[in-house]
Amino acid sequence: MCDLSTDGGAFPEIHVAQYPLGMGARGKESTSNALAVQLDESGKVKYSAIARQGHSADKIIYSKLTDLLPSEVLAEDDATLQKPTEDDIQDITEKTKQALEKLTNAKISAALPVKAAPKAAPAQYIRYTPAQQGGAFNSGAKQRVIRMVEAQSDPLEPPRFQINRKIPRAAPSPPAPVLHSPPRRVSVKQQRDWKVPPCVSHWKNAKGKT
Repeated sequence: MCDLSTDGGAFPEIHVAQYPLGMGARGKESTSNALAVQLDESGKVKYSAIARQGHSADKIIYSKLTDLLPSEVLAEDDATLQKPTEDDIQDITEKTKQALEKLTNAKISAALPVKAAPKAAPAQYIRYTPAQQGGAFNSGAKQRVIRMVEAQSDPLEPPRFQINRKIPRAAPSPPAPVLHSPPRRVSVKQQRDWKVPPCVSHWKNAKGKT
């Protein structure tokens, strides 16, 4: 068995502990730096063992997607991480379209000089029971049905309230301070230097031009 097992194979029909090429045998230190394949709880290959190689056991190493997920999300197949379905995309697109159309129509109607009359709200019917009952009141009727409609507004009516009133401007910021040198006494030499003699022209009008 020793001669046959030196080729690197193991024989399943031999019910004894076999160590092909001495791998796994106790008392023999392996010189290879290859890592043993490890599996996680779901049966997948645990590639994070490569990142942990050469580090201490208490060092925290983030090597999986679940390490980057927030604390409230515990699984990769969480519903909040999945792509939206076609129905969700259509619903969100329709809501976004309606919101943009509402903003656009509001700005367009505000920019027009003449606005179209807004659509009146539907009529409301109110049942009214007067407090005074009798034949001498309310033409002898015990109840009345009142039809409540919205008053039609004139689209050409000018605005009733002036909203473009000019507000007085606030006080400007104070001017920047100008730094001056401290006053000094003027010496006699400086007083003489400031006395500039008047400029006297030596030009002569020989031809008498005026």
